[in-house]
Amino acid sequence: MKTTYSITSAQAKLPTLVRECSKGLITITKRDEAVAYVVSRERMETLLETMEILGNPKAMEILRKDRAGKLKYYPLEPLDED
Repeated sequence: MKTTYSITSAQAKLPTLVRECSKGLITITKRDEAVAYVVSRERMETLLETMEILGNPKAMEILRKDRAGKLKYYPLEPLDED
């Protein structure tokens, strides 16, 4: 599967590119330089969620504490109700 298309080629094949992007990133070029990307909705949602976490200072602090082994985890079983 081709993953890089010129703008002219991409314009002619847009419906195909939209289907193909579910298999991976599609790069659109102009004069051999990347100018745009076509990504699937699922991939874009994942990227946005990651950016939201990275932009949240409290979330990043928790991740740093976890990596440093400074968080304490508790089992969830006591919360289960029968």
